[in-house]
This record gives sequence, C-alpha cells and structure tokens, in this order.
Amino acid sequence: MNVIGIDVSKAKLDCAWLKEDSKVKTKVFSNQLDGWTALVNWAKLQTGNEIGELHFVMEATGIYHENVATWLHDRGANVSIANPAHVKYYAKSLGGRTKNDKKDSIVLARYGVKERPRLWQPAPQEMRALKALLTRLDAVEKDLQREKNRHEKIIVSDTPTAVLASINHMIEHLETEQKTLEKLIDDHIKAHKNLKENRKLLESIPGIGKVMSQRMLMVLGTHQFKDAHQCAAYLGLVPVQRESGSSIKGRSQLAKNGNKTVRAKLYMATVTATRYNPDIKAQYERLTKKGKSKMSALGAAMRKLVQICFGVFKHQLPYQPQIP
Repeated sequence: MNVIGIDVSKAKLDCAWLKEDSKVKTKVFSNQLDGWTALVNWAKLQTGNEIGELHFVMEATGIYHENVATWLHDRGANVSIANPAHVKYYAKSLGGRTKNDKKDSIVLARYGVKERPRLWQPAPQEMRALKALLTRLDAVEKDLQREKNRHEKIIVSDTPTAVLASINHMIEHLETEQKTLEKLIDDHIKAHKNLKENRKLLESIPGIGKVMSQRMLMVLGTHQFKDAHQCAAYLGLVPVQRESGSSIKGRSQLAKNGNKTVRAKLYMATVTATRYNPDIKAQYERLTKKGKSKMSALGAAMRKLVQICFGVFKHQLPYQPQIP
C-alpha cells in the first residue's frame, strides 16, 4: 500500500509520497475541498493506484486535520492519525536536524511505512455534534468564571459603576448562554437512542452523574480505545515514573496529558465515588491504609473509575459492583 504523509496546517497540506526506491515526491495543496480533490488526483496519478489502495498518514493537529481526514475516509481512503509525540520521537531517531513543513510530511510518510499505524475511523455524526456542543459549553463556563472572578475583585475596590454594570451584564448573558447550551446538549442526547442508552449505562455507576456521563460519553464515543488502560492514558491518568540507576528515584506522578476539563470534572466525580461507589471506596481505603497519600489514592481511584466507565460502555451492561 502506498503511504502519503500529510503535514496539516490551517491553510495548506504539505504532502510526501515515499516511492519504492526510497525517493520522495512532494507537493503542496490548499486545506479546503478543491485542495483535497487535487491531492487525491495527484496521489492516484503518482502511484497508479485507486484511492482504496492509498494510505494517508497525518498528525492530530487541533481541529485542522479533522475535515480532510473525514473527507478522505468517506471516499474510501485508508487514513491514520498519529500521536504527535510518537512522530516527534520517531523524527529524532532519524537524526534529522531541520524542521519545516516539507520535512515533516516526509517524516510522516516514513513513519507510516515503518510503523504501519492503525487505521482511523471518524466518530458518528451525532458524537461529533455532542463534542462540539460540550466544547462550546466548556468555553462559556470558563468565560463565566473569569467574569465572576473579576466581579469578586472589583466589589472591594474603587471601581466605576459602569464597569460593575458591564460585568454584571456579561455574567447574566453567559449564565443564559450556559443554560441554553445545557438544554441543547440534553435534547441532543435524548434525540439519539444510542446516546440516550449509553448515558443511562454510565449513570448506573455511583459517582457518575449527568455532567460526567456527558463527558465520558464524548470521550468513549469519539475515540477508538483498544482497552481501558489506553482510555486512562488518553486522559492523563497513568502514573509516570522517574528512575535511573541509584541516583534518581522520583515519586510517580500522573501524566496529566489530554483534556484538562474532563480530568477536572472526573476528579470531582471521583471524590463522590470514594463515598458511594463500593469498588472505588474499597480501593481508596485500602491504599490509604497502606500509607499512600490521599492525592495518590485519588489518582488511582480516578483511573479505576474510568476503567469502570470503559467496561460498562464496551459491554453495554449496567454497573455491577465487584465488592458486595
């Protein structure tokens, strides 16, 4: 299968095809519909293959890769979206010192040939819509919190009345927008049977309420995790060790990569679960009795709660406690 590396940016696609003789053909296309069409025509002409025999490899670059990846997939192409960290370390292993868009596309092509990353599939449309709504809600909630923080500061200072009125107006507007988005999200989930049923399954887990079930529904529905450990790693809940010989023995810490907002809400859900979820409560008490700090035990509890969510979602069965 012919591999074509694509370095994606907002305006353009730098593409590289690695030929069998190790020579490289490169070309730049616009990151819009006419550019995507031209890319496929160029790839078919260069390789002599139909689109189903082409393998496009790109990095996850915010939102700029999503449309072209979905478009290529819908037309029968094989698409892989690589972890930028993996590609970065692969590039270092090649010994390259120069970094630019053209070089990056060549690295992606070589990475695709060497590593054969797994094929990607876009999430269903209803999942993509849910993700967009939740992302917007998170942004509004952040803005609302900023305005509330400003309000808290100015009421104890000599601030013009007009400024206070402006902040109050923004708070009122953002609170209205927050309620509107919350209703849109709830209506969207109710309108799709699979979303509604999966939310019910997730909410069968003590500690997982309405807010957290929506976030885990988004996480589990828009990613193709092989197992629960991979899901926990995506959310930054896997402990990272720092040890080397006898001189460096750092304390293990959570990786804390991934979606910070989901992780923050998961933390609050886990605090509740340590009181009301029998499995989480038993694990938390066992770890603290062994001398683990409360934060360390909570980190393990967060990871276990995600694993329970993954199991319920995967097997499509309500939560059944392992500890009576």
